[in-house]
Amino acid sequence: MERTDYKQEINMTEALMTRINELISHYPEGKQKSALLPVLHEVQDAHENWLSIELQDKVAEILSIKPVEVYEVVSFYTMFNRRPIGKYMFEFCQTSPCCLNGVEDLMDYTCEKLGVGIGETTPDGLFEVRGVECLGACGYAPMMQLGDFYKEHLTKEKVDQIIADCRDNKITLHDK
Repeated sequence: MERTDYKQEINMTEALMTRINELISHYPEGKQKSALLPVLHEVQDAHENWLSIELQDKVAEILSIKPVEVYEVVSFYTMFNRRPIGKYMFEFCQTSPCCLNGVEDLMDYTCEKLGVGIGETTPDGLFEVRGVECLGACGYAPMMQLGDFYKEHLTKEKVDQIIADCRDNKITLHDK
């Protein structure tokens, strides 16, 4: 059973609320639910890259929708996190082209190197390894997503370098 009792400070700053209202303004009156995906991205980015139940409830309140409508979206998409995660989330593509090019061995190697299993966060909170569905970069297999960026044609040596660069704080996660 997945743990769900994580606590999170909700900090809906004035800047965040301004951004949320700007996103909502792109949709017709009464259709604010259409802003759910971009609002969830903004809120997650502002809250250490995860969304507690209480934070999801707050998004529902802001958008004047039922909380279950938010829960359904957050639980469906792998880009939304329902618990604290590692700062560096290694999301390896696990579809056919990547598997045929050795991504499963690279995932095992990465987990062994970091001392964690799939879906576990390292004790220092820096790393987590996940398998995800197609990332649409089949010609660059094996590959993974790290933040907003793709790491392509992966090898054990490239994974070692990515881990070292993360530890040295040389990796940019977002293009914002």
